[in-house]
Amino acid sequence: MNQLAGGFHDPAIQSAHAFRALLEAMARPGRIHRVGGALPPAPLSVAAGVTVLTLADATTPLHLAGAADCAAVRDWIAFHTGAPLAGPDQAQFALGTWQALEPVDRFPVGDPAYPDRSATLIVEMARLDQDGPRLTGPGIHKTARLSLPETDALRANRALFPLGFDLILTCGDRLAALPRTTRVEES
Repeated sequence: MNQLAGGFHDPAIQSAHAFRALLEAMARPGRIHRVGGALPPAPLSVAAGVTVLTLADATTPLHLAGAADCAAVRDWIAFHTGAPLAGPDQAQFALGTWQALEPVDRFPVGDPAYPDRSATLIVEMARLDQDGPRLTGPGIHKTARLSLPETDALRANRALFPLGFDLILTCGDRLAALPRTTRVEES
């Protein structure tokens, strides 16, 4: 696959639909949304590619971790978004599996004056289902459940609020989000 292929064929419409799905996912943690329109190079999922095409640009430093840090992905991102690649401590977005992103406390969590200067981790998952730990908090009616890569690090992240990172979980053509406001409890 060459880096020219796999982007949105109708960028204005497809990025608007993808942005809406990402906003809905952040606003309603635990809900899974289907997205499409991108065909990124392996090992990226469709949902990870859509997320990168929608959120990254030449002003958003991106960290690639593990298998995602390969020539095909770097070239695809450079051509389609122009996002500069960065180390974990400078990243506004980070992309990889949970294992590749660990330890997650190396990513920016903002500071008290600017809590928005934190990272969003785009975590590639082997499965993404509405089962697993119980989620509560803003945007969740009573409770929700979502398969998560880990609970301890996410509880520690929530304890930092209003600081902390946000998560976008991707698997195939599906995505869900876990903002730092969400409380994570074992079943």
